[in-house]
Amino acid sequence: MNRLLCAFIILFVLFISTSSFAEGNLSQTSAGQTAETQVSAPPSTAEEYKFEPSEIEKKPYHIGGYLELRPVLFGLDRDASLYKLKFFKRDEGKTIEEYSGKLQLEGSFEKGISRFFVRANFDLQHTYLGWEHTETKKMIYEGYLSLKPSSSLSFKFGKQTLLWGKGYAWNPVAFVSRSKDPDDPELALEGYITASMDYIKSFQGPLKTLSITPVIFPVYKDINDDFGKVNNLDFAGKLYLLLYDTDIDFIAMTGGSRTSRIGMDFSKNITTNLEVHGEFAFIKNQTKKVIDSQGNTSDSEFDAKSYLLGLRYLTASDTTFIFEYYRNGNGFSHLEMKDYFAFIDKGYDLYLLKGNKSLLKKASDMTEGNYGRSNPSKDYLYLRISQKEPFNILYFTPAVTTIMNLNDKSISLSPEFLYTGFTNWEFRLKGIALVGKKGSEFGEKQNNYRIELRMRYYF
Repeated sequence: MNRLLCAFIILFVLFISTSSFAEGNLSQTSAGQTAETQVSAPPSTAEEYKFEPSEIEKKPYHIGGYLELRPVLFGLDRDASLYKLKFFKRDEGKTIEEYSGKLQLEGSFEKGISRFFVRANFDLQHTYLGWEHTETKKMIYEGYLSLKPSSSLSFKFGKQTLLWGKGYAWNPVAFVSRSKDPDDPELALEGYITASMDYIKSFQGPLKTLSITPVIFPVYKDINDDFGKVNNLDFAGKLYLLLYDTDIDFIAMTGGSRTSRIGMDFSKNITTNLEVHGEFAFIKNQTKKVIDSQGNTSDSEFDAKSYLLGLRYLTASDTTFIFEYYRNGNGFSHLEMKDYFAFIDKGYDLYLLKGNKSLLKKASDMTEGNYGRSNPSKDYLYLRISQKEPFNILYFTPAVTTIMNLNDKSISLSPEFLYTGFTNWEFRLKGIALVGKKGSEFGEKQNNYRIELRMRYYF
């Protein structure tokens, strides 16, 4: 398996280094050339160009997507708590491989005021546990019907992804969407079944645009049942303002599936190459379940405040900086995280001594949807630096991303290399190194590093 992954990487490097691109020459008739010196075809064989309106007419349908292959190599950290929790009865050695394929299809059809859009995602993955594939009900990421009776009014019915918030890696105000993966925040997200409306109005003066987006959000068995408590009809809404050239959103959600919450976000271009953005969310009666090093659990209820502040800066040499600070109001403190990891170690020691899995089972139950969330601590810094076509290497974009847990000083460092020099193809080689002390978030992950090669073909 290791050899296959290495072969992928070597072939990719050789393919790039040996390829060349030829520039075609376009011959043109000189502006000073006389009619007598030009050679023209006989009238009987000359072809007259005919303009066909269908050549520029917008088609009512669109079909596209991509096919992806992604081999991954994980370097395991056998001393880490999360390794012990996951592999306590297995010995996978120092590394494990994973191979995944993905087919993402999307299509749309428009007629009159209506438009139908669907995006489907099919995953096939081979891990140390064997073959896995996408659940049938999760294959449709989005599938909705939109109606636009006027330029200022539109409706959507069906499964859709509401991308609320201005943050790049995190979105505290995304109350009705799934959380991003900060390691790859541009991945498409599965939506929820909703009914929404958009009303847009333009003005003269400091307030240039106003829009209102109310959303009806049902949560019943087999309908958004992974969102929260079932048998509830929730409501959400967003008020958007373009005020003094600043994008501002006011967002709210209420209902029985989750506790009520309100938030706001903004985005402002300070200069043509500098943008600042932020988000703030207030969540009423939030609950948190905590376990100490001895296995005692406790529940707390409080009003959580989460916020984010970030900026994007583009230099004259096409270097992009994205920087964000994120405060997770429902996150765990450094001590709470240390106690959780210590309890896993205690359960692992008991298993080795007596073969008793009860403590590890309890730790696993506390992990699911709780300590196992992406970035479960309180304070994070995010920095991404990307450079477009350095040293005039066309279609090549290297980047590096760092996520730091400010509470325990552990770090995730991710260099990557993106190449798009072949028509419809995209190649990305990415590595992730996790660095941290015992008891820290990234120091207790099950792997020390990860190397992946993502190959996509767009159509």
